[in-house]
Amino acid sequence: MKKLIQFELRKIFAKRLTQIAITALLLLSAFLGFSTYQNMYAFDGISEEGTGRKAVAIDKAIAEKYAGILTDEKVQQMMTDFKPTQDLHGMNAAYLYRNAMQSALFHNFSDLDGNWNGLSVSDVFGDEEIKIGYTYGWLQTSQNMIRIFLVLSLVVAIMIAPVFSGEYGGLDNIILTSKYGRTKCTAAKIIGSILAALIVAAVVSAINLAYAFILYGSSGLDCSILFAPEGFAERHIPFNITFATLLKYQILLAFTGAVSVTGITLVLSALCKNQMAALVASAAIYLCPIMLPVTETNPLFRIIALLPLYHAQFVSLMSVDKISGNMLYALLAVPVAFMIMGIGIVISRRAFAKHQVT
Repeated sequence: MKKLIQFELRKIFAKRLTQIAITALLLLSAFLGFSTYQNMYAFDGISEEGTGRKAVAIDKAIAEKYAGILTDEKVQQMMTDFKPTQDLHGMNAAYLYRNAMQSALFHNFSDLDGNWNGLSVSDVFGDEEIKIGYTYGWLQTSQNMIRIFLVLSLVVAIMIAPVFSGEYGGLDNIILTSKYGRTKCTAAKIIGSILAALIVAAVVSAINLAYAFILYGSSGLDCSILFAPEGFAERHIPFNITFATLLKYQILLAFTGAVSVTGITLVLSALCKNQMAALVASAAIYLCPIMLPVTETNPLFRIIALLPLYHAQFVSLMSVDKISGNMLYALLAVPVAFMIMGIGIVISRRAFAKHQVT
């Protein structure tokens, strides 16, 4: 059985389209990481201004100055230090960007003109203890990984679509008439598909995290996601968790998304006689939730958010209220992924095993 699984893994990764798709995914990761880093901008409000590496250094220096637990005294000090010195020409100060710390501060504690809005830390964040520091690099990394994990799910569909449908050109006669064709060979295809999806998800996640550590270091991983600059969806997550925890959830959901897409694609691969038909149908089912007219305030969204698309687009799923205690609703994605995978295994195995050979 082990040799059969290894054979199926080699078949999956040996296909030209799979190799092209994985290469494109890795190039996308490198491009997004590099372009984000190069396009970063920061100004300390005095004399230091720059992009790319220099911007990261400026942001880190500012973050180090104010790092620690956010207090009312610290807010007052930062409001004084970051007070606008130029005419905003009617622009809301919340959208003024000089550096990441100033942007996060103004979003929460500034009025339209860049003055203190009168709110205290407890007024904005309740009883939560907010730790601040350098987080901009990790915010950008999380944003990039949303795009990368969306593409990852489509790459998994490309990999798995030919697993069964690719045999219907004549090899199905050989496989299904052999001694173990309907049992061990079919099981090996399923196990190999799951392992292939998990391997690619693990490699892509590891590469993106390693790249982020090289560019930004480990500082800020213990800071709260609630104190984030304007423009980042992560600040809408209503829980005071650290960036390290956020990334753990994001990567977990990338794996559940990959597993779910594998289950769906296996079914369509077994039912469709054409590889392209299986791939198109898988992609259509995966992307279908985008077209559903259901807002995040609609009760139905709690169900739709558990579909594979929202595993990659994880912020929407993470924004759903907790189930009870400290358990996030997003963790329901794990049993849902196993359920989809289980259904995919049963249906695809039966459909291929019962396929009539000529």
